[in-house]
Amino acid sequence: MTDRTPLAERIAAAPISWGVCEVPGWGWQHQPPTVLTQMRELGIAATEFGPDGFLPDDPQAKADTLAEYGLAAVGQFVPVVLHDPGVDPLPVVEAAMAGLVAAHASTVVLAAATGAQGYDARPELDATGWSTLLGNLDRISDAAAGQGLTATLHPHVGTMVESGEETDRVLDGSHIGLCLDTGHLLIGGGDPVRVAQEHPERIAHMHLKDVDLAWARKVQEGSASYTDAVAAGMYVALGQGDIDVAAIVSALEGSGYAGWYVLEQDTVLAGDPADPTTAKGAGDPVTDVRTSVAHLVEIAEGLEAPSSHLDQRGDA
Repeated sequence: MTDRTPLAERIAAAPISWGVCEVPGWGWQHQPPTVLTQMRELGIAATEFGPDGFLPDDPQAKADTLAEYGLAAVGQFVPVVLHDPGVDPLPVVEAAMAGLVAAHASTVVLAAATGAQGYDARPELDATGWSTLLGNLDRISDAAAGQGLTATLHPHVGTMVESGEETDRVLDGSHIGLCLDTGHLLIGGGDPVRVAQEHPERIAHMHLKDVDLAWARKVQEGSASYTDAVAAGMYVALGQGDIDVAAIVSALEGSGYAGWYVLEQDTVLAGDPADPTTAKGAGDPVTDVRTSVAHLVEIAEGLEAPSSHLDQRGDA
């Protein structure tokens, strides 16, 4: 077996679980001191950066802010237009990579942005768009490797790559790694368990979510927008929804995955982000994150149990 850090020490967080999102008008945005302090109080050792503006823009200041709270840096979610031949995404990604390198982070998490705000609608890609997207993914993957980073593509609702079919097209047509977001892939019509079991060698990063399937179906059929479904509670703590988290983690750990498990429940918190007086009653994500940590640790302990039982039986 390869020597790797125990799973329980590879659990990270993301500011989106505290309602911090790049979409304008998303909801109440907790400030960094609240989010980072609560992460540490929950025993989490690392985090993704969050959207632009959450942490300082200067790469070293970004790294110093996380260090002040005793948090390691994992990566950054970077939504960028990849399908338009008239747009070069590399400068935007290179700016993000500077912050990741300064903070000794490992992973660039790309989303194939539509070019419009929000995640409630998207255009269809033609052959030229797909060719451009796949070529840009390989360019970015190579540029990241040159900086000692791993670039991944994150299938995401409301982007140019959201479904299982589109994810397969990326896996077949490029060499970039995959950020498997269990929630977004399910909502987009894919099967995260299948992807974890069939393509574990391509998964370089994990966003673990659990989902209320009834709300996911409403988004799929168009009776609810993605944003409204999130606000209504489509994402739930791990173990309280309809995703087989244990099967996914088992497949990855069994294949030798040694990366992070980033806990994410996309959350829209009540309150006006422009009005601090509405913060009261905005919501406290700590309970959900604590529940998710406990569930993942329980899965990790279950995966370790068989070998310990064999040891106790000796040669039997």
